[in-house]
Amino acid sequence: MGRIFEKRKHKIFARNAKISKLYTKFGKEISIAVKAGGPNPESNPRLKQIIQNARGADMPKDRIEAAIKRASDKGSENYEEVVYEGYGPHGVAIVVETATDNPTRTVANIRMYFNRAGGSLGTSGSLDYLFTRMGVFQIKAEGHKLEDLELDLIDFGAEEIEESEGIIYVYTSFENFGKMQKALDEKGIQVINAELQRIPNSTTELTPEQEEDIIKLIEKIEEDDDVTNVFHNMK
Repeated sequence: MGRIFEKRKHKIFARNAKISKLYTKFGKEISIAVKAGGPNPESNPRLKQIIQNARGADMPKDRIEAAIKRASDKGSENYEEVVYEGYGPHGVAIVVETATDNPTRTVANIRMYFNRAGGSLGTSGSLDYLFTRMGVFQIKAEGHKLEDLELDLIDFGAEEIEESEGIIYVYTSFENFGKMQKALDEKGIQVINAELQRIPNSTTELTPEQEEDIIKLIEKIEEDDDVTNVFHNMK
């Protein structure tokens, strides 16, 4: 009975830690958006998008409002968005997006994770050619027909639309992200999540054992409080 209780307690702790990390990420993104474009989501599209994402992840309304208020304070922390690129073990390319108030600390930590896994941190922009930045919008499939959405959104930059497990994914180019966001908003189509992702142009196939090495490295990187997103080209 004791072992079962301990396992259950561990699962709850891990889940709570994951939720806390996610809310911290949204808090930093809100701070960056507010400082760049002001605290009003109606005149700050980026902030509006982050609030939508936070609500989609069940972040409490009072925590969202507190993050906006905190970011509006002149004495609040200033976060900088920094991207790190490198190769993990077995030649897998990894791109790490961060939001940090101390880039010196962050780069030291990221380099340590790569080195300990047998990888190496590269220079900024060195892996850009391996990925394409795309906007990815998630919409609940219920109440929508894929064919109708394609016709509705193609003029606003939709490059690909697909459905999986009750969610419709709309892909746009990096340049059309804002255009699509505005179109969906004006059409009254509720977006669960909208973000810019780095889609690999080609992938590296590994053995199960090699995959495990990469997964361990990615998990370690994602545990860092400064990290917001991790992308890779492992198949």
